[in-house]
Amino acid sequence: MTQKNTLQEPENLPNWKSDFPIQQKKATHVSRREFAKFLALFSGTLALANGIIVIRSLLFPAKPLEGEHFVCQEQDVPLGEMFQFEIEGNRIVPYILIHLAANEWRAFEQKCTHLTCAVRYRDDLKKIECPCHHGFFSADTGEVLQGPPPRPLPQLEVVVREGKVYVKQRLT
Repeated sequence: MTQKNTLQEPENLPNWKSDFPIQQKKATHVSRREFAKFLALFSGTLALANGIIVIRSLLFPAKPLEGEHFVCQEQDVPLGEMFQFEIEGNRIVPYILIHLAANEWRAFEQKCTHLTCAVRYRDDLKKIECPCHHGFFSADTGEVLQGPPPRPLPQLEVVVREGKVYVKQRLT
């Protein structure tokens, strides 16, 4: 009985195989040590990135809104409707202005406190809805009514003067 030689003789090899002498079995094999190294490096990178985010937020906190900001004319937002606007500062923040009743206005940050999905006012429910995970907020106070949001929506104070609607930082 003779065994067949599984390795090809060097003179029978194609030219490209001599340039790349790595066998496929060895190229696809990942040892436990290599896998553990990869996991450690990946975990370390994630921890470092999270640390940078925390340090950045501590060293450069978001500045509170200063002064009054013009949003729109009073007649631009019909009763029971919502108006989207942005305020630029050290970052651009989207807000919604809600005309609840005669002389009753509310302004909230438009990002849900759960996963920052855009919220919208639903006049049929008289609530602010986050469509991503069916979270609901009170249109009057911004408090969480239902769903996964952990905190109420940040609210601005609304000032109506001479038919013009302004917002400013709410004093708590």
